[in-house]
Amino acid sequence: MIYVQNVGERRIDGKMKELSDIEFKRLGKANTTDLDLEELETKDNLVTAYRNIVEILKKYCDMKEDYYSLIAVWIVGTYFHDQFISYPYLFFNAMRGSGKSRILRIISVLAKDGQMLNSLTEAVLFRTGGSLCIDEFEGLGRKGNENLRELLNSAYKKGTKVKRMRKVKKPDGEDQEVQEFDVYRPICIANIFGMETVLGDRCINLILEKSQKLEIIKLMEIFEYEEKTTLTKMLLSKGRCSLCGVYPVRNIYTEWNSLITQNNTLHTNYYTYTNNTNNIFLKKLMELDISGRDLELAMPLLIIGNSLGEDVLEDLIKTIQGLIKEKKQEDVVENTDVSLFDFISQQPEASCFISVNELTNQFKEFLQTNDDWVNARWMGRALKRLSLIKEKRRISRGVEVILNYQKAKKQILMFK
Repeated sequence: MIYVQNVGERRIDGKMKELSDIEFKRLGKANTTDLDLEELETKDNLVTAYRNIVEILKKYCDMKEDYYSLIAVWIVGTYFHDQFISYPYLFFNAMRGSGKSRILRIISVLAKDGQMLNSLTEAVLFRTGGSLCIDEFEGLGRKGNENLRELLNSAYKKGTKVKRMRKVKKPDGEDQEVQEFDVYRPICIANIFGMETVLGDRCINLILEKSQKLEIIKLMEIFEYEEKTTLTKMLLSKGRCSLCGVYPVRNIYTEWNSLITQNNTLHTNYYTYTNNTNNIFLKKLMELDISGRDLELAMPLLIIGNSLGEDVLEDLIKTIQGLIKEKKQEDVVENTDVSLFDFISQQPEASCFISVNELTNQFKEFLQTNDDWVNARWMGRALKRLSLIKEKRRISRGVEVILNYQKAKKQILMFK
């Protein structure tokens, strides 16, 4: 197959030659199938769009270097998100003046059918389409937001539906009929105070800091009028029409499951032109220490990164691994159940009974807190919920237990 080596360079029969796009395509017709040319053109468009997005982000935003590539891949993926079984939310956490509104506006301009909102209601979420960028998204846990919270907790995954009744006029009067809405869509969120745990597990969390680079923070936000922005959106829309034909995502999921379930042997009864590429990609994924929801969220971005080139994929893998590691470390610190696993796993093993009251006081010292909710009653329920009790007995001074230290040591490994 003829393929692009660098911009303006073509490798043909093992030799590098300078060819115009017209000459290259004309020559390609004599040596390749229409599918080869379509795949080549699609990849060219996506790679160019990806590079343009990175350049736009670097021009207007000052972030960690790893973030530029990840956000660019996420934006590219919004044009193909319906091909994935799930798509991660992006969450920007930052203090005021850190550029979170600017990055959301850039994403809303470049993403597929993007729109910027300062608030979100349940009706807006399921009655509109396209990519959503929500700024100042605070107070989701407040009373009255239960339905919106439930929808957001499931809208990252394909197949989530909302059904509502509506009145329709008929010859014999009015009647009610069911109207169905698809909630699945790319969503980008930003706030100051952080994200509650359940929704946070659906997000890729990025921290923004205030920039001191005057050449960036003094720029007017005219990115949507720039020629590069218009070209990028055109390339992404064009690539959207043909990617499913040259890079069938469904096959990748199927081959991945075959790799997992068939003794690590790839099932090869799929399209030959994708298998050669997929085998290398999937074997590389097998080497990563990513599973569960972390893998579910990362998979769409890794598939897009792989389609953009090995260098993009390698950078993306390092970034995602780093973010997952940071998230696990935060879980150990912030999640009390995880902290309880951590606390008990560090205790010297003993087969004797220990007072729940004494255990509670030791745990409060471990957390360095005097919060009233961390009490003997909470401790007893937590130990039962987490299956950390081997034996239990009631005495005159309260309750004593024998702890399952091995269970705690095994469980804490999932978070470190």
